[in-house]
Amino acid sequence: MRHIILLLIFVNSFQLVFSQGSKSIFKPLDVFSLEWAVNPQISPDASQIIYRRSGFDIMNDTSKGNLWILNADGTSHRKLTSREVSESKATWSPDGNRIAFVSNTKEGSEIYMYWVLTGQIAKLSQLEMSPGNITWSPDGKLIAFTMFKSEKLPVVIKMPQKPKGANWAKPARITNRLKHEADGRGYLKPGFTHIYTIPSQGGTPEQITSGNYNHTGTLSFSPDSKSIYFSANRVEDWEYDFRNSEVYNVNIHTKIIKVLTSQKGPDFSPKVSPNGKKIAFLGFKDNVQTHQNRVLYLMNSNGKNRTTISGNFDNSISNIVWDSSGNGLYCTYDEKGNSKVAYISLGGKVTKLADNLGGTTIGRPYASGSFSVAKNGTIVYTHTRPEYPSELAVIKDKESSKLITNLNEDLLSRRVLGKTEEVWYTSSFDGRKIQGWLVKPPFYDSKKKYPLLVENHGGPILNYGDRFTSEIQLYAADGYVVFYPNPRGSTSYGEEFANLLYNNYPGQDYNDVMDGVDYLVKKGVVDNNKLFVTGGSAGGIMTAWMIGKNKRFRAAVVVKPVMNWISKTLVADNYFGYANSRYPGQPWENFETYWKFSPLSLVGNISTPTMVMVGMDDLRTPPSEAKQLYHALKLRKIETVLVEIPGASHGIANKPSNLISKVAHVLAWLNKYNLQ
Repeated sequence: MRHIILLLIFVNSFQLVFSQGSKSIFKPLDVFSLEWAVNPQISPDASQIIYRRSGFDIMNDTSKGNLWILNADGTSHRKLTSREVSESKATWSPDGNRIAFVSNTKEGSEIYMYWVLTGQIAKLSQLEMSPGNITWSPDGKLIAFTMFKSEKLPVVIKMPQKPKGANWAKPARITNRLKHEADGRGYLKPGFTHIYTIPSQGGTPEQITSGNYNHTGTLSFSPDSKSIYFSANRVEDWEYDFRNSEVYNVNIHTKIIKVLTSQKGPDFSPKVSPNGKKIAFLGFKDNVQTHQNRVLYLMNSNGKNRTTISGNFDNSISNIVWDSSGNGLYCTYDEKGNSKVAYISLGGKVTKLADNLGGTTIGRPYASGSFSVAKNGTIVYTHTRPEYPSELAVIKDKESSKLITNLNEDLLSRRVLGKTEEVWYTSSFDGRKIQGWLVKPPFYDSKKKYPLLVENHGGPILNYGDRFTSEIQLYAADGYVVFYPNPRGSTSYGEEFANLLYNNYPGQDYNDVMDGVDYLVKKGVVDNNKLFVTGGSAGGIMTAWMIGKNKRFRAAVVVKPVMNWISKTLVADNYFGYANSRYPGQPWENFETYWKFSPLSLVGNISTPTMVMVGMDDLRTPPSEAKQLYHALKLRKIETVLVEIPGASHGIANKPSNLISKVAHVLAWLNKYNLQ
């Protein structure tokens, strides 16, 4: 009941304040009205674009989306089908006459075909599980995809026959896997993901790969449609050599698999050149560090003559696509908190083509987004700014990008959002330049001093940027200046900057955040007596660390944190992934270091009133981590509350009502101390 009352107070308060003419501030229920473009795919002849138009279902509290199509100039914008079901993963046939896509119903996920000239639709498949990585063969006769195939349990028992109508307990879960659960998915059933093909006219799927290995990456056909290039980890000790993957080729007729790479580390995302002679792929030699840039490589189609293309480029390359001539590849990368679409020649020259890729992470301003390229080089991509989630933008004939959709005009034209401003300041630790962003309240008055809310990002090897964020806009609408920095350890500032947390986390990233606070206080933007802090995941770690290091904040909200690296490392779904990269050795081998970097080691210093929040189904930073902080503060009689979100995994805000609830709880706690 208290949860509902807080939410109602929060929602109603927004309805009563801040309006100017016909415009008003961004409100909690506006979250349900947002729409954003996902996975745009341009036709081979550059005439049409298909994409997933995504949004939220207010009645079922879920995300939703179906396929829309429009001309490349933005005209004739319409829904692809008349079906009111979830549709996604659309991809054009090589001749542009058909569109394969996936549709989800209560019966499951299936592959469908849409004929462009007639508008006819047919279901092609009858699958046991959901298909992924939908890929056409160049001759248009086959569609390849990946799909999970179940295996037997490692131990099978025989239970006695239960009486008719008896209500016995559910059967036990049993595993012998190192990775046996995943946040947001829960228990992982025994089995492996394999590559399949199905005739593009419909028929029976044929399994192409074999063996007890997972084949989950993207697929790329050879030009003759006889083989598929893919990445996987097919080494004998694959569970423990989990950072490794190689590029393989499989003949779709003989099923013979050949390994083409052997570098220690991940080699993945192979793309066959138009003439079939070269394979481009991503990867890096694993030096067991906190972060290493993804590098673009090139090799012959038989795996020989491997060369490095992007070795002199100091950012990670992603999402590679060959140009039609085979002289280079399109790609994406992040730079200084902004995502780019670019072209890289085979000589390694990187040419930026567009800024502001992203906008598909609606809650917080993380990197996201995608693009596609037509044969003539016309590009469509998801474009975002702090004022709107992802829209479609087109780059044609090397001209400036042009927006061709305005999905949120009906809502955002009637809202005044907080203005986002870029800030740079100097680290007091080593003089590095640190970047961050401010979001000021709507109707900001420069003569006033506002309370400051620091919002620390997760990862920590991620970045925030100048992208749309509904959560931060709601904080700003409630009267806070919100500061979200990219301290050391953040990506998009080069490999060395992101790797500064190697065996040193949390470290001087704390200084970087506090230097940003001091910079804003000195500039007179915020009230030094009204400082607040929050953050989730790695941002929750930093929030707990900050209030353990100083007493400057009036209140804090620590969301889904790691409080104890010893317990986290051996309990979370990715527990095995930190050995020798976050700290040397395993916890029982290096107890003192694991404890030294645990925020719980500072709990005796905390006097800041602190809300602790976690999803009850969180497997990444389990509820036991949040409870360690809450119980410690209660034992010390520090003002604290514990907020547990039922049914929520690590992505608390995956349900839109939970996004609203999360923000409502944060503001309810902070406002209690802001008004004092």
